[in-house]
Amino acid sequence: MKNIRFFYFLIVLLLAYSCSEKKNIAKEKIEKPAVTILIQPFKDIKQETVAKVAEGIEKVYPNVKVQNAIDFPENTYYKGRNRYRADSIIKFLNKETKEGFVTIGLTSKDISATRGKIKDFGIMGLGYRPGKACVASNFRLSKENRDEQFYKIAIHELGHTQGLPHCPEKMCFMRDAEGKNPTNEETDFCKKCKTFLINKNWKFNSI
Repeated sequence: MKNIRFFYFLIVLLLAYSCSEKKNIAKEKIEKPAVTILIQPFKDIKQETVAKVAEGIEKVYPNVKVQNAIDFPENTYYKGRNRYRADSIIKFLNKETKEGFVTIGLTSKDISATRGKIKDFGIMGLGYRPGKACVASNFRLSKENRDEQFYKIAIHELGHTQGLPHCPEKMCFMRDAEGKNPTNEETDFCKKCKTFLINKNWKFNSI
């Protein structure tokens, strides 16, 4: 009889321990800090432009910090086309980005990347999926609504770093530009893309 009671006592202890562990794990998930977006301007870009991009991103996602402007690393410049290589910029920013952060580099210089058979294709932005850093340029943006377009390009590339692919929704930030500039039609992340980012620990201003 004593053995049976002892056996039941052990079961109760194990169940209590298991429930306690589950609560601790759930608590850790709840207390995990939100991802912080670091805006890293290069010295060529105007401070007021950086401020407007930061303001635009903060309206969607509030956890943003603006870093002091820095010089381009020497290995990012492509003299043959007077451009800066987006992939080299991202590699540099990746090394400087710690866990829990994602960095968006901002520049007014022309940037490029290899696309298919074209070794040096001019682009507005680049972000690897997934990754810790990305880059955006306003060099190719139209003068009308330029700052608004710029923050949308930036947040599009930030979405890629979190693992988001291009989205078929025309009003979503993750829409594929398809060689054009559809940013004036974009209004927000669509519900599907926003849910994806929430699962990546993004804390939005509104759902």
